[in-house]
Amino acid sequence: MAAVSLGGSRAQGTNRPDSDWDFAIYYRAHFDPQPLRDIGWSGKVFEVGGWSDGVFNGGAWLEVDGRRVDVHYRDLDTIESEIAGTCAGHFRIEPLMFHLAGIPSYLVLAELAVSRVLRGSLPRPDYPMALRESAPRVWWDRADQTFYYARANHARYGRVAQCAGLVAQAASQAAHAVLAARGEWVTNEKTLLTRAGLRLVDQFVASAGTDPATLTQVADQCRDFCAQAVRAATAATGPHPAP
Repeated sequence: MAAVSLGGSRAQGTNRPDSDWDFAIYYRAHFDPQPLRDIGWSGKVFEVGGWSDGVFNGGAWLEVDGRRVDVHYRDLDTIESEIAGTCAGHFRIEPLMFHLAGIPSYLVLAELAVSRVLRGSLPRPDYPMALRESAPRVWWDRADQTFYYARANHARYGRVAQCAGLVAQAASQAAHAVLAARGEWVTNEKTLLTRAGLRLVDQFVASAGTDPATLTQVADQCRDFCAQAVRAATAATGPHPAP
């Protein structure tokens, strides 16, 4: 173990009394979670790779003295590779449970930027300009295609659940585009739409109903609203193709 950090709302001072505690254990090359399991706290300790094969590779969900505690495992070799990649504008979008849009591989850098180091030393990366130029385009391309699919393949047939689900996914992808254009790190999706100024999507989706024409209109409204937000965010950064 090379370092330990406190992350999430408690590191940023935005926590509520009932907020959980988020810690990250940073290691190099190898980490064995068995000593963490041997402490005996109630909850679940996963193996490395138990959550995904990507950057968000594992952790633990624990209860410690009546407090909810999440522990994440973070590989410093992977992080150094991500830092180098983002400086050239490169990143991946990885699937992860509970995340509508998936997660960008630069999430591990976002954690470093907002966390508080408790033990050891860790890099604190700035948001690379190359990433601000590349990520909005990648995210918006995904959002635009997802909006199109929701409209063409679900809205017109009155498939409410599938249409609403894809619209929500596309709006989350668009929110990533907005925040990337601003150079704002994202560590999770909880406040993603709010931070990107896209909360109005809630009202559009809530008004959808079951009529195919109305569903189609909602998909178009959400797409146009998100496109406008992405255009506004990228205008100050450029050059980007307009949505």
